[in-house]
Amino acid sequence: MNGMDEVTIEFPVHFTRGAAGRKEVNVGVQPVVPAVERGCVPRVAHLMALAIRFEELVRLGEVESHADLARLGQVTRARISQIMDLLCLAPDIQEEILFLPLIERERDAVSEHELRVVCAVADWREQRRRWRAMLGVQRPSQN
Repeated sequence: MNGMDEVTIEFPVHFTRGAAGRKEVNVGVQPVVPAVERGCVPRVAHLMALAIRFEELVRLGEVESHADLARLGQVTRARISQIMDLLCLAPDIQEEILFLPLIERERDAVSEHELRVVCAVADWREQRRRWRAMLGVQRPSQN
């Protein structure tokens, strides 16, 4: 071999798509993509987020009133009121609603209709009691 030794260098590479769909070579092993959770966000979580967004739109003056929201959304003012009533819930209940587990095939764990029983009272302690009762959660004993 003419006095030259053959040398082979090996290292891992992986390909990704770059600008305009061009393939790019990247040094190193391909990163593991985390598994995406399957399922749907519960309807009441969507409505809770919508109520928060609606409140922000009114507060920032992007819409003048709930009546404007109803007109823009092509729903009744009563429907907007039902959605906005979710903002009367205790903050911890609102947070729990926003982070309800995804739904695979079964029905939602919490329906909007059931939630109205909780929204119907102004006292947050009573709301929490009704919320736990609706979920079937027992309060931890205070021994």
